[in-house]
Formats: sequence, structure tokens, C-alpha cells
Amino acid sequence: MINLDTPKKFRAFVVQANQVADNFLRSNSRKYDLAEHSYPKELDLLASLVDGMSDSGEGQGAGAAGVRRSEDEGDGKKPKVKNGTNLSSVLSVIEMCWGDVGLLLSMPRQGLGNSAIASVATDEQLEKYKGTWAAMAITEPSFGSDSAAIKTTAVKDGDHYVLNGEKIFVTSGDRADSVVVWATLDKSLGRAAIKSFVVSKDTPGIRVERLEHKLGIRASDTAVIVLDNCRVHESNLLGSPEVDVKQGFAGAMATFDNTRPLVAGMAVGCARASLEVIRELLEKAGVDIDYDRPATAQSYAAATFIQMEADWEAALLLTLEAAWLADNRKPNSMEASMAKAKAGRVGNDITLKCVELAGTLGYSETEFLEKWSRDSKILDIFEGTQQIQQLIVARRLLNLSSTQLK
Repeated sequence: MINLDTPKKFRAFVVQANQVADNFLRSNSRKYDLAEHSYPKELDLLASLVDGMSDSGEGQGAGAAGVRRSEDEGDGKKPKVKNGTNLSSVLSVIEMCWGDVGLLLSMPRQGLGNSAIASVATDEQLEKYKGTWAAMAITEPSFGSDSAAIKTTAVKDGDHYVLNGEKIFVTSGDRADSVVVWATLDKSLGRAAIKSFVVSKDTPGIRVERLEHKLGIRASDTAVIVLDNCRVHESNLLGSPEVDVKQGFAGAMATFDNTRPLVAGMAVGCARASLEVIRELLEKAGVDIDYDRPATAQSYAAATFIQMEADWEAALLLTLEAAWLADNRKPNSMEASMAKAKAGRVGNDITLKCVELAGTLGYSETEFLEKWSRDSKILDIFEGTQQIQQLIVARRLLNLSSTQLK
């Protein structure tokens, strides 16, 4: 029998994360939504708390950066992380985004770049970049979800690489102190030559060109970053510098297997917040939600709520499965994309439908419903759009390559 309850060892941690989300994030949610590009100073204390929890082991993967799945095989060593770190990170993200997605994305040292480092860095690199706040720069003006179309170049020059290119939609690109930049070592070799580099923001040749004004997650800064003859040491390349044409760029893409469940968790948390509020509003309006009666025999509002709740639970379970597989060092590429696709779409559908059900109240700033509908939109787009996730799942199910199924 499948037990759908939160594992006992994580329950106290989840309760603590919920309290933090309520007292730190949601209480400042509207403030920084209105004050776009203003740094949320309240997060400094929270980030220090998360750092302390993670260092002591009490955090069980607190925040968004605690993902790593590799293990030293055949040498008798223990896994590099405790089993459950990915799952606990997802549970933490769900609670934090129940509070506020934009503020979670603004937390120091909890960027998606940190997840990339945790996923593929060597032990030496993990130590070197410990404490850094890393953004992740993939998208360019010429492409969106097709990471294989990267034009930013990394040319070897002695013991350094020279990076040139432009990156757009870089979350925390201005506030972070380093950026994980995806670049190609040789365009003629295609996907296999794409590697990721950790570039400190104080490195000559990297600059923030501008900040974007956005529909949602306005508490989080989104930047355009330009690399102009930016020299980084060869040790800043994450993973192996070797170009393996047979492997393609699976090493770089493995980052997404860990970060996509986190983004799915963000959508699950935001959608849950909307469901809780709309349920209270419906009950106050006298709407009876009865799980013992067919949805077709209930009011439109009640039937719609039950359907949304069922979709939400499916998204939650897919997300937890993807994280569980990573914790147990099992392939989870398809499941990560399934979770991201389902949660991203469900998050959009639920938050917008809750606005609709609440009527004028849902459209006003009296409630957070309108804000959550704006925040949730990006969660179906970044880290790979809905369409890209469905394409990945289809390739895995049909056992086809990216050239065979486009």
C-alpha cells in the first residue's frame, strides 16, 4: 500500500518551513510585489537560518540548493548526501512557495545555479563554491527552451576559457554573486560541446545589462547578462571538460533532472495556497463541498474545486516521485519532466480558476489570489516549457532520440 503522508522524519521540518513561509515570506509578499527590484532585506536573516540548518544537518536539505544524487560507486564509500535530501528540498520549496514564489527565488545562496553546482560539481568544486549565491544563465535572445541552440562560446586559452555571449531572463542575475553560464566549447560538435561554467560576478568581462519588468515574481530580479571576453579559469568548468559526442550533452542536461522537481514543487506550493483561500471563501459563501457525492450532483463551484484538488494531488505525487528517484540514485529524467509538465499546467489552471471563482474579490488586491495567478505563470515556462517537457516524456516513452523526434 502506498503511504501518501509526509515521511515522519520530515514532518517537524515541514511544519517549521511553513511557519517561516507564513511569518517571513507571506507577510512581506505584497510589499515586494509592489516594490519591484527592491532587495528584500528581511531575507538575509532567513538565509542565515537556512544555512545554519543545512550545515548542522537539521535542515534535511532546506531551501532550493540541497540537491545532489551522485555516489562513489564501487569504493565502499557512503553516498555524498543523506537519502532524502532531494525529497526534503522539494517539501521545503512547496512550503516556501505557499508563502511567496518571488521571495523564495530571492533567497541568498538558494538559486537555481546552486542546484546546478550541487548536481554536477566535483568535491573540490563543492568546497570552492560553498557559500556562493549562484544564478543560472541558459536562455539567449535567439532561443528559449532549446538549450542545444546555445551560441555563447567558451574558447580555451591556456589554463583559462574566454566566454562571449548574451544571456537573458537570468533569475537573481543582479543580486547573485556568481552565475552558472552555459556555453559551447565548439559549435561544430553540436550538443556534446555544451558545458557550464561558474563565473564570479566580479570577473572582468561579465556585466548586468538591464533588469526586466515582469508580470509575476516581481520580488525576484530577472537580468540580462553580457559576457564580453570574460576569462575564467579552467577549474570553473563544472564536470568534465572532455567532449563526448556519444553522450551528447547529457551531463549538462542532468542538472534539469534535479531542478525540474524543485520548480514543480514551486507550482504545487503556489497552487495549494490558492486552493486553501478559495475553499475558505466558498465556505463563507455557503458552498458545500461534499466528497461523498458525485461532482455532477453538486454546484459548479464545488465540482470545480474537487476537480482542481484532484489535479493538484496528482501534480504533488509526480513531484515527490521525481525527487524520491533522485534520492535513490535512479534515473528520473522522464519523471522530472512529467512532474514539471503536470505541476506547471495545474498551477496555472488552479490559480486562474480560483481568481474566477472568487469574482471581483479574486481580481482585487484584497486577497493574494490575483498575485498567485501572476506568479504561477512563469513556473510553466522556465526550466523548460510545457511543450518541451511533453516532448522529453514522449522521447523517453518511445525510446527515440532528439533527432528522431523533434
